[in-house]
Amino acid sequence: MIQRIQTFFLVVVALITGVLPFFLNLWIDVDGKEIYAENELWISIAFYASTVLAVISILMYKNRQNQFVVNRLNMILNLFLLGFFVYRSLSLSGEAVVSEKGIGMLIPVFSIVFLVLANRAIKKDEDLVKSVDRLR
Repeated sequence: MIQRIQTFFLVVVALITGVLPFFLNLWIDVDGKEIYAENELWISIAFYASTVLAVISILMYKNRQNQFVVNRLNMILNLFLLGFFVYRSLSLSGEAVVSEKGIGMLIPVFSIVFLVLANRAIKKDEDLVKSVDRLR
């Protein structure tokens, strides 16, 4: 059902990945220019894809197994984003002039945490339904 706790977690993921990357800077260039997700096309596409996957997962509340799989795909997408941000932060620190890392680089971490919490709740619901079916 749509009023479950995993829906709350998925709404938080959709808000985190759909809104925050465009308000929190990802990093600051050597020139002092703040880079947001909208400045890099493929990063904004990845954040939008994560938001769309979270919304699709919310709408799949009747099919918990597919919801679980969609959340896993979203976690993989966020892991790729996190890997890129780690690579980018490691290459930033090797510059002659020090650049700053932004707080927006932590968005995939929070998204993964909430996706894991949603998957745990989905698994708990699935186990509950299986135990009730066993009693019939």
